[in-house]
Amino acid sequence: MSEQDAELQLIEEVASFTHDPLGFALYAFPWGEGELANHEGPRTWQAETMNTIGDHLSNPETRFQPLLLAIASGHGIGKSADMGMILSWAMSTCEDCKIVVTANTENQLRTKTWPEIAKWQRLSITADWFKPTATAVTSTDEAHSKSWKADAVPWSEHNTEAFAGLHNLGKRIVLIFDEASNIADKVWEVAEGALTDKETEIIWLAFGNPTRNIGRFRECFRKFKHRWVTKQIDSRTVEGTNKEQIQKWVDDYGEDSDFVKVRVRGLFPDVSDAQFIPTGLTDAAMKRQWTAADVSHAAVIIGVDPAYSGADDFVIYMRQGLHSKCLGTYPKSTDELISAKRIADFEDQYKADQVFIDFGYGTGIKSIGDGWGRTWQLVAFGGGSTDPQMLNKRGEMYNSAKSWLKLGGSLDDQETADDLSTAEYKVRTDGKIVLEAKEDIKKRIGRSPGKGDALVLTFAFPVTKNTNLPGERGGNKVATDYDPYV
Repeated sequence: MSEQDAELQLIEEVASFTHDPLGFALYAFPWGEGELANHEGPRTWQAETMNTIGDHLSNPETRFQPLLLAIASGHGIGKSADMGMILSWAMSTCEDCKIVVTANTENQLRTKTWPEIAKWQRLSITADWFKPTATAVTSTDEAHSKSWKADAVPWSEHNTEAFAGLHNLGKRIVLIFDEASNIADKVWEVAEGALTDKETEIIWLAFGNPTRNIGRFRECFRKFKHRWVTKQIDSRTVEGTNKEQIQKWVDDYGEDSDFVKVRVRGLFPDVSDAQFIPTGLTDAAMKRQWTAADVSHAAVIIGVDPAYSGADDFVIYMRQGLHSKCLGTYPKSTDELISAKRIADFEDQYKADQVFIDFGYGTGIKSIGDGWGRTWQLVAFGGGSTDPQMLNKRGEMYNSAKSWLKLGGSLDDQETADDLSTAEYKVRTDGKIVLEAKEDIKKRIGRSPGKGDALVLTFAFPVTKNTNLPGERGGNKVATDYDPYV
């Protein structure tokens, strides 16, 4: 057989696996030889993942519907190898296939994820069809070198063009997130724009250890579970993992410890490593309801978080005892008179005993309120703390909210719950707890935690219930013997 005939036969045989990733993997890689001498084929979970993709694409009713597949697992199961085999199949069996791969950090992507992907491309029977570099795998056919490629793209919530522009009408798109727990929510949201091409094979794979019980990767298994095919893989069930070391972890930390849940069982932790308010507290609060009679004894307090930028919302929150309610969210406005009017209307409607406004962008609003005879109070998140544990006022208010949740506080809004659980913390050498700043949270998750901040402002200072006669205003005082939580 001539070299040309052999190449034509290879093309025909590879084409037969267009919708069969597992068949391609068994055919295309030198199992039992060289680097794969100790392997007879993909691991069981890898084969199942490939079959999930194959079944989706083989069904005419689902082929052109996006396949969203999220896999949370313990350590050592071979996630990068699975990505490498799937990428090689996707590129080899669809002309002008377009792939983007990203990871939690650029270092992870450059030193771990991408080298493993390049390794499997090198081992593939179609290795000569593509050229791997440090940042891409491209077709060796010059006519297709720009349209038939896979790119390693570090994510950034400030530079999402690579994800926003991931379109490939009538062909195939594959988007791979590695260590997906730590990829910003904003990147997930922008990436969803790639799911709109008609008559296109679209596969979105999210892999990772479930290190955070907040964020979009977590919500693949909860809020968005109806849209995602999810798998949670225990490292102990996977061939080739170090069972002896895993058992040591279980013996040392316990089967139900967060350490074992994340690193072995593929389960999300009760509390993320640096999470200040556990998700369990906010989840429980979302299930509670209090009647007006239950909280009638308590002061009504309003917290206001003005919008910092055009992308942020202006948020007004009310809390009375263990009850809380988001009164409104509004786009940023340069008209402070409108913002002040909204606050004043809610203050009158709920007969609020006090209004606390974030100092950062609230000074103008407060000045307008002063002119109307309102006793609104500015609160500096970076100001001093009366809580000896916390470094600043922000930490003090979040710690008060945490105690309130433990006592039975109720929440009415999932985004507020997410905001409260998003903040992370560090402990300084002097023992002071430093809560993550709003700006840092925005960088990490791609949006402002405005609803959470508006609610915690209601804990800025203790407030007594107004005992003035109807129509009278003012008279509220800090109460030294008042419990601000209930």
